[in-house]
Amino acid sequence: MKKLLLIALVFAVSFTVNAQVETPQPSPFSKVEQKVGLTDVTLEYSRPGMKGRTIFGDLVPYGKLWRTGANKNTMITFSDDVMIGGKEVKAGSYAIFTTPNESSWDVVFYSDTENWGTPEKWDDNKVAAKVKSEVMKMPMKMETFTMILDDLSNDSATLGMLWEDVYVGVKIEVPTAEKVSANIEKAMSGPGAADYYSSAVYYLQEGKNIDKAVMWIDKAIDMTKDEPRFWYLRQQSLIHAKAGNKDAAIAAAKASLAAAEKAGNTDYVKMNKASLKEWGAL
Repeated sequence: MKKLLLIALVFAVSFTVNAQVETPQPSPFSKVEQKVGLTDVTLEYSRPGMKGRTIFGDLVPYGKLWRTGANKNTMITFSDDVMIGGKEVKAGSYAIFTTPNESSWDVVFYSDTENWGTPEKWDDNKVAAKVKSEVMKMPMKMETFTMILDDLSNDSATLGMLWEDVYVGVKIEVPTAEKVSANIEKAMSGPGAADYYSSAVYYLQEGKNIDKAVMWIDKAIDMTKDEPRFWYLRQQSLIHAKAGNKDAAIAAAKASLAAAEKAGNTDYVKMNKASLKEWGAL
């Protein structure tokens, strides 16, 4: 009899499992992966909708800790140490909790990510960073809770949170300059043309030592003179122009133009002609 009951139970469980129907979640899961400079940043969160409800000050009360989304903790992961609100936050994963108010939010990066909702017992020792961010009113309403990594630069990004007619942003600074400098120093012990080129372009873009940029781009061009690369020559012209050497900039732009025309690259043809016109060479 017990054996028959066990068999019946197994069949019942199997039928239940096989009969499960997958349906859309009320608050769908979302994952955002973004490279900021040289740092990998990943956001994982669930996205509730307004669904005709008043959100801030009602569904999400003012002055109370909010999970910042739905379901399991909203989580952000950094591949490197970063700076948030002037405080160093170590590489790793953090839950994002917020306390919304009408004119500002408190945004907390919390080292314990294994909570469903807010922690049962709050531990200040687990607060990696806390930032007060101004509320900006949007001219339209955002139906679904949305998080973005925007205002991207080589050195930072803004973590944006949007819902209803509210936008709140938190700046995250990444150690790009330090990493690039370390990479350059390492590469300079035995650099190739691509190393010189990349280093020179980075220094140009970031407004760093232009004399070093000139030295590096000239070395890159010298190492590739048997097969001129129009994009290398283009950057050489811009770097020399930045350094105040107009004649060298014009010569490099003309060489880039000729190589680009030969390669059939109309974008570089157009850019070089524009620069030559600007420098009075056309």
